[in-house]
Amino acid sequence: MDTLLLITILIVFCALAFDFINGFHDTANAIATAVSTKALKPRHAIILAAVMNFVGAMTFTGVAKTITKDIVDPFTLNNGSIVLLAALIAAIFWNLLTWYFGIPSSSSHAIIGSIAGAAIASSGFSSLNYNGFIKIIQALIFSPIIAFVIGYIVYTLFKLFFKDLNLTKTNRRFRIFQIFTAALQAYTHGTNDAQKAMGIITMALIANGYLSTNDVPFWVQFACAAAMGLGTSVGGWKIIKTVGGNIMKIRPVNGVAADITGAMIIFGATYIHLPVSTTHVISSSILGVGASHRLKGVKWGTAQRMLITWVITLPISATVAAICYYILELFL
Repeated sequence: MDTLLLITILIVFCALAFDFINGFHDTANAIATAVSTKALKPRHAIILAAVMNFVGAMTFTGVAKTITKDIVDPFTLNNGSIVLLAALIAAIFWNLLTWYFGIPSSSSHAIIGSIAGAAIASSGFSSLNYNGFIKIIQALIFSPIIAFVIGYIVYTLFKLFFKDLNLTKTNRRFRIFQIFTAALQAYTHGTNDAQKAMGIITMALIANGYLSTNDVPFWVQFACAAAMGLGTSVGGWKIIKTVGGNIMKIRPVNGVAADITGAMIIFGATYIHLPVSTTHVISSSILGVGASHRLKGVKWGTAQRMLITWVITLPISATVAAICYYILELFL
């Protein structure tokens, strides 16, 4: 087996591992509110999220194409195999580290920062596709802000429309409805997050001469969807606890408002082929709903800790990826 093929296989393996880890790292995104309100038992919620993540991942490829071409140009990328391998190692490292400590950091920030950092280490800042890269960064920055605002508005409307209903009966009905909103959110999560690994594998196939277009092969889409679904089935209990209970005390009506908000923002981004952080979007949706419900009821200390992690993920993952690149370059 020649070296190029061996490295390509290694990249595919690492990309699927990243997707698997992304699945259990981000399980909380789709189901934390449903679990915390007891709308779903944890085991049932995870099965639902795994299935819907897989279905969502099999539906679209637009975000994968954006990842393939808008950060760097895979057709001209210098030492493309080493760049992608270093990026995946760095992103996996950061995902596992933040998962271990129960911090809902962004897998999207990690992989995008890692690709940029490894590419810069390989060929300098000129290797970045600035138009595409800035567009992606803008989506990552503005989507949580939009989610916070929309979450605030959605729950404000809920309070207005349902103010005269019996609270106990309303919560019971919303708890049932939340099963469907959790499924919707898991579906939209799959439409966006799983495509990042698809884009990386497609980049590797192009960089190594196995593919001449940025179209995602079906086997890549299926493999990434399966890896995401399997990873989701493992679950991420520490992060579920943080997102589901440590931001605010969530009732069924809060959970439905947050789920609908998160699903709208994520699917909107998928529709226009932009990668966003599902972690950021959903956590910000909960914060917006919480602020609308009762400002003092939001645990802003947890929110501040999450915000710090969000801010540092890009530069740290980029730095780790650059270090990994220099190490790999010595041996490959």
